[in-house]
Order: sequence, then C-alpha cells, then structure tokens
Amino acid sequence: MSDTKDLQGKVVLVTGASRGIGYASALEAARRGAHIIAVGRTVGGLEELDDEIQELGSASTLVPLDISDGDAIDRLGAAIFERWGLLDGLIANAGLLGTLSPLPHIKPQEFENVLRVNVTANFRLVRSLDLLLRQADAGRAVFISSSAAKSARPYWGLYAASKAALDAMIKSYAGEIAQSSVKVNVFYPGAVRTAMRKKAMPGENPETLPTPAEIAPKIVDLIKPSTSENGRLFDIQNNGFSDL
Repeated sequence: MSDTKDLQGKVVLVTGASRGIGYASALEAARRGAHIIAVGRTVGGLEELDDEIQELGSASTLVPLDISDGDAIDRLGAAIFERWGLLDGLIANAGLLGTLSPLPHIKPQEFENVLRVNVTANFRLVRSLDLLLRQADAGRAVFISSSAAKSARPYWGLYAASKAALDAMIKSYAGEIAQSSVKVNVFYPGAVRTAMRKKAMPGENPETLPTPAEIAPKIVDLIKPSTSENGRLFDIQNNGFSDL
C-alpha cells in the first residue's frame, strides 16, 4: 500500500473492479486520491468497493457492465467525455480464463467468448478512451496480461493465444501514441490468490500466493503521471520492465 497522493484529483477507470486484482487496484488508486470509475459485472462487489472507497475519503462512479458489450463501452466513453472531458488512468484488468483443455476439445463458442473478453473488449476500450487519455496532461494505461502469452503451455492454448494477442495489440498501440503524452504498458501479475487462479490450479494452496492487495501498488504505479515507460512489459516475477 502507498500513502502517497500521486493520483490526487485524477480520474481512473478500472475494469473487472468487482473482485480480485481489479478490486484491489481500484482501492489502491482511490487511496492515492483518484476518483474511480469502477466497471464490473457484479453489482454487489462494486457496492462493497464503493463503501471502502468512501471510507478512504475518495469517491467512485459505479458502472455495472459486461465488458464484452462493445456498444456499452462506447456509451461509457461518451459519458466520461461529457462529465470530465478526459481520463487520467486506465487499468484494463477484466479477463476470462476459459477452459484449460486440448485445443481440439474446446467449443468454438468458448473460444470466441475468451477472445471477446481478453482481446476485443480491450480493443473497444482503446477505441473509446484514446481521445480521453490524450486530453489528460499525462494519460496512462496498463493492461493486465499473463506470462501464459509467452510460455503457451499445453492445455493453455486458448488463454495463451488471447493474452499473446493482447500483448501484440498494446505494443502496436504504444508505438502509435509514442509522440503523444500518453503512456501505455502491459503488466504480468504472476500467480495471485484469485478466483481465476483457483480455477486454473485447484490443488494449489492459496496461502502460498500473494493477495491482490499485495500486488496492486505495482499496478497502480504504472498509471502515475511520472511513469515514463511506454510499450513495455512489467513482469512482477522480475520486478522490472522488459521489452514486449
């Protein structure tokens, strides 16, 4: 946790904010003074987050939304423009694991669902929020990906493909905005005590893993105005940046 107020007065959007890494990141950004636009599917989780943010003396705008609804993302972008005219930070965290299975056994519908959430939804976020990030003095965005993109282990083909596509897309976008004041990077959180991790590794002892709250400060650091990296990968396992 950080006691600094390096996001004081900033407007920060977090997807997948109703639980896990997104919830913890939203709370951390609020602790640093940001107004949080909390996007998530679970209304109860968003309301709990709002209660905690208010206890910190910050404020939030709750947006119950299925991230795969591209038209809703467009409406969200328009609403942010009308209210604030800019967006200081984006933590694009929402993701879907899908089935860990031999590729030939994966149902086409499931393949499409994972790509829709992990890739297409993030494209729609970029498309809707790019101008808002450019309107800020120091627009910053971080996309939560996974080392599965590079390891591509057997049975992880669907998830790995989606995260590899996300990495490539954001690397390309970073090049496009290189001459602007916006900075965009990718974050690999490693193994974290989340519901997704439990689904992927049901026999693992969760007590051996860091909690979302323990890694959230590293994520939120990437949307600070002082962040100068662009188009890079921050892998928590190495605690540093490398090329995507």
